[in-house]
Amino acid sequence: MATDLYAWIKALHVISIIAWMAGMLYLPRLFVYHVDAEPGSKQSETFKIMERRLMKAIINPSMIASWLFGLWLAYDSGFYTQGWFHAKFTLVLLMSGAHGYLSRCVKTFARDENTRPAKFYRMLNEVPTVLMIGIVILVIVKPF
Repeated sequence: MATDLYAWIKALHVISIIAWMAGMLYLPRLFVYHVDAEPGSKQSETFKIMERRLMKAIINPSMIASWLFGLWLAYDSGFYTQGWFHAKFTLVLLMSGAHGYLSRCVKTFARDENTRPAKFYRMLNEVPTVLMIGIVILVIVKPF
């Protein structure tokens, strides 16, 4: 019975991570296009709605679920005592920091106060990807 629950929690953890990553990869792309929209224009206002909804309906809930399910798994499995897990945990903290930064960007765009160019957001879009690669390698390979 306990292994069934573990499998369900693990499945929910993976599902929530997929949703979190989808949002984390899509939101900076929206910013790339939003930069070119004239503040106050219909296009800019549409981007604001898309960005806010993506953050509130997908990215925030999926991050919370990822953390809750992940902490449960770490505790239940005892992984929290292993070196690879400490490295993974550090990368997840950095991913959460990136999440917080993207949330701040949504608010900046909502106030029409963005001063960064599209190139910045293209580069920012790579941060979640690099963190995700490190996290997946640590979880699957468990190199230490």
